[in-house]
Amino acid sequence: MLDEAMRTAIFKLHEQGHGSRAIAKALKVARCTVRKVIDSGQTQVPPLLRAEAAEPWRDHILELKNRYEGHLGRVHEELVKAGARLSYPALTAFCRKHGLGAPPPAPAGHYHFEPGSEMQHDTSPHKALIGGVLTRVQTASLVLCYSRMIFFQCYPRFRRFECKAFLAQGMAYFQGAASECMVDNSHVIVAAGSGAAMMPAPEMVAFAERYGFTFKAHEKGDANRSARVESPFNRIESAFLPGARFADWQDLNRQAFACCEAWNAKFSQKLHASRRELFAVEQPRLQPLPLWLPEVYQLHTRVVDAEGYVNVNRVRYSVPYTLIGRPLEVRETLERIEVYEGPRRVASHPIVHTPFDTRVTEPAHRPARGSATHRPGPSAEELAMLRIEPAVLNYLTAFKAQTGERRIPLRRLLKMLQDYPREPFLAALKLAEQYRLFDLERLERMILKQIAHDYFVLPLKDLERQDE
Repeated sequence: MLDEAMRTAIFKLHEQGHGSRAIAKALKVARCTVRKVIDSGQTQVPPLLRAEAAEPWRDHILELKNRYEGHLGRVHEELVKAGARLSYPALTAFCRKHGLGAPPPAPAGHYHFEPGSEMQHDTSPHKALIGGVLTRVQTASLVLCYSRMIFFQCYPRFRRFECKAFLAQGMAYFQGAASECMVDNSHVIVAAGSGAAMMPAPEMVAFAERYGFTFKAHEKGDANRSARVESPFNRIESAFLPGARFADWQDLNRQAFACCEAWNAKFSQKLHASRRELFAVEQPRLQPLPLWLPEVYQLHTRVVDAEGYVNVNRVRYSVPYTLIGRPLEVRETLERIEVYEGPRRVASHPIVHTPFDTRVTEPAHRPARGSATHRPGPSAEELAMLRIEPAVLNYLTAFKAQTGERRIPLRRLLKMLQDYPREPFLAALKLAEQYRLFDLERLERMILKQIAHDYFVLPLKDLERQDE
């Protein structure tokens, strides 16, 4: 069928007095076709009128589309079962022509970004071969909207800690931050709301203020608003991960960094320059980094277990055995696990992600093989009692073995030795040692019973009662 331009040319040549033979020869079309166009008297292409195989089944098609929620494959199966001689392409063409399918997509908008005005951040799940095991990873990406400079890394999980650590790495890579950071409506950053009404979590607001930018979220369903960061994920999945093998998580992120360097330096036909060249224009307009930036870490409080380990993310890290039973502060960074007792660091380990229940042991945290366990010397209370009366040694040894080396009971025993007469005290102590009595309340009653007649004056009524 001739298009409208060809039909217009036929009418112009016909108006100039040329015959159908000359027109057909000049335009290289059939002579009968020229005659049909001249006889129709219209330059517009006539509509194609022919019977459609799906037209008799129109009402049935509408019913089946509602039943199967628009799944045309199921609709076609039911039509064939009902006796329709209709191919699947004919069904889809019929639905498309008569508007029975999904509405046509709305045209995407165009966004213009000035240098340093916006950067976009998002995450996407992928699979990578780490240590010979196909592992699910969370890929985080940060892109400057003007120059399209990209930075991405991979993590086993993505919490607010990983988010802050990744953004810190990205802005260090860019040597600055854009004024706004566009994110999706993920709970990692968002505390409440969505889109323009989004409220970031307080700790994320404090993090952004340190770098001089603000978080902003696009409206739900408006993924095109963050297209700068969405499009590289397909490139990561199709050009970086396939066929790549990584020794561990550190090796994975080292190769990801090298990939960023290569992509940013490569000339782009779409941009008519490399990302590095455009970044040279954008970098001076970024928010400068603060003079000093503390390392991002996740803070935990852990009690050292009976084997001398602290548990972080189902991996056990050793600490000095002398700290068993004590609560310690654990700082988890992207690379290491740092353990602190107050202001002092007592252990440091490279972080381990898998397998779970792994034990990471530092040999210096364990006593030397064959050496006796270190026992602390006598306390000040013990030394004072032995200095005053060496005869208490046997009872003191048995008392410590029974009750432990707690300071408070030893202080009370020392005070009894200092306050009561020596002979009644030693006599009561000898009797208590014989019957293995270590209750200090009962020991004190035994001492008081021996000195009651000698050191305490009884009332007259009590004396008369004793005489009777």
